[in-house]
Amino acid sequence: MSPIPEFLQSGPDPKGIAENSRGLSTATPPDHNPPHPSTPKGVPESWSRFQSHITATLSLLAATFLCLIGCTADSKSIVVYTSQDQIYAEPIFAAFTASTGIRVLPVFDNEAVKTVGLVNRLIAEKDNPQCDLFWNNEELRTRMLAVKGLFAQSNGWRSAGLRSRRIVVNQNLVPPDNRPHSFLELTNVIWKGRVALSYPLFGTTATHFMALRQKLGDQPWQDWCNALAANKPFLVDGNSMVVKMVGRGEALVGMTDSDDIYAGKADGLPIEAVAFSDDGLMIANTIATIRNAPHAALASQLRDFLQQPRILKQLQETGALETSASPASSAGLQPDWPSLVADIEPITEQLKRIFLR
Repeated sequence: MSPIPEFLQSGPDPKGIAENSRGLSTATPPDHNPPHPSTPKGVPESWSRFQSHITATLSLLAATFLCLIGCTADSKSIVVYTSQDQIYAEPIFAAFTASTGIRVLPVFDNEAVKTVGLVNRLIAEKDNPQCDLFWNNEELRTRMLAVKGLFAQSNGWRSAGLRSRRIVVNQNLVPPDNRPHSFLELTNVIWKGRVALSYPLFGTTATHFMALRQKLGDQPWQDWCNALAANKPFLVDGNSMVVKMVGRGEALVGMTDSDDIYAGKADGLPIEAVAFSDDGLMIANTIATIRNAPHAALASQLRDFLQQPRILKQLQETGALETSASPASSAGLQPDWPSLVADIEPITEQLKRIFLR
């Protein structure tokens, strides 16, 4: 390994970076607007207050959207809740409508809380479903909803294509010989104050942390999480922000998803993905029909449409997916999903104590 470059030993703090009381860093990038109510600033003083605000915001959006549905929906419309990025999903919905005449009324997730917001909404609507199809790009919460009985009894949910959890680096600032080869290396002192990740309570970051716990064992995992927190990472609202920070050089490395790296490269950012490692995670896209959905027959048409090889190929070509291979054939971490689902709540509490105090 070549000598550690000077930039890893010293240098000015990136613009817009502040330390909270635990030494964790949060970032407000230069082109980022001042914090708004749904964006935590630093480590929240009261996590319950933040959760309440998110819930209230989602409830208001839900009420507005359901009003619109009541005014515009007809027998040839279906409601889709999706965490798939809007830029990838909308052209596919348009193609489906052109092919079938069935209109799609999508509800997209929020970057800060990702799939969790949509999942909580589906749970709240269990006895009076408003959604017909749930297209999720994060597998754990889909499996949790299946356990709770939210999906149709026959062909309730299926996986369709894979993304991956990756380390992203700024290729201009981190020479190839100095790049980390695994997520576990990000606790090394040379990366102190140089790592970006999204809050590990939501979306793929949460799933990845929980899967790492299964691989390492609880105490070694807690030790790793505490060491990572002590290394003063930048905690940001979503994986796309991780990529932007690394691309601008405000962080040197980041924990993110393959589709966000693809999008960042398409935008001209000087970034590269580190080779997939044993502690990486392949992430399945999932498609689920809601139990007692108002338009179940129409929803099944979209479910089948989304699994067509040409649609999966389109998602691969745009970077939303890496492969259409089945999860069983993938490398990296191999979670015990039933155990992971059962442990969601206690592990989330552990992550809060480590990263949000």
